Amino acid sequence: MLLEDPEFKYSVQVDTEGGITGKVFFFTKGRIKTLMWAIGRGIEQFKCFGDGVTFDTICKTNLYDMPFGLVVGVNNHFQSIIYGGVLMSDEKVDTFKWIFTEFFQMVAAPQPKTILTDQARSMEIAIADIMPQTAHQWCKLHLLKKAKESLGSLLAKGSEFKPEFSKLVHHIVSIDEFEKGWAFMIEKYGLDKNTFLTQLYEVRGKWAKPYFMGVFCAKMTSTQQSEST
Repeated sequence: MLLEDPEFKYSVQVDTEGGITGKVFFFTKGRIKTLMWAIGRGIEQFKCFGDGVTFDTICKTNLYDMPFGLVVGVNNHFQSIIYGGVLMSDEKVDTFKWIFTEFFQMVAAPQPKTILTDQARSMEIAIADIMPQTAHQWCKLHLLKKAKESLGSLLAKGSEFKPEFSKLVHHIVSIDEFEKGWAFMIEKYGLDKNTFLTQLYEVRGKWAKPYFMGVFCAKMTSTQQSEST
């Protein structure tokens, strides 16, 4: 790969008999724990368009059953750009910390202003530690998928609740209007004891539009760029 792309960079985290080495560039007898890479073109593009990125562990490889993640953004034509990829053996806090640290060393550029991910708690902790100045938003597609799983018939076709919930998620841009609308919805449908909605409201700063109106996100609201790339 280096012969075809001299700017290609990679880093390997190896688990050797219970211990982790930081970075190796040669084959060892240890088991690969995490493998991170970035191609030269992606590195250069990140320096131009890396203010807003998405990161999603979109699938697991069939052969090794390892989660596969992509760091993706968009260019000035809103076309998807792959900045880097990673194979990992787990999705723990320390693994995500290693991934983000290695990636920013590879691209040698400022951290993004915004990152979109799913709702994984381990990723949230890692981002807060490695990227304290970066706005962390949740992917709306993941959020809506969990809402459908948790709310069931409330989001069924033809329900009165569905358009009201959708309006709060997608269209309201005023904090005051959002707060009043949410309170009205909860009272109207008697959902004050609903665990999912209670927890969702507590973290509204990560998904409700009024709370990040001034945050640059390159018009990205989901990690769909990763999943469709």
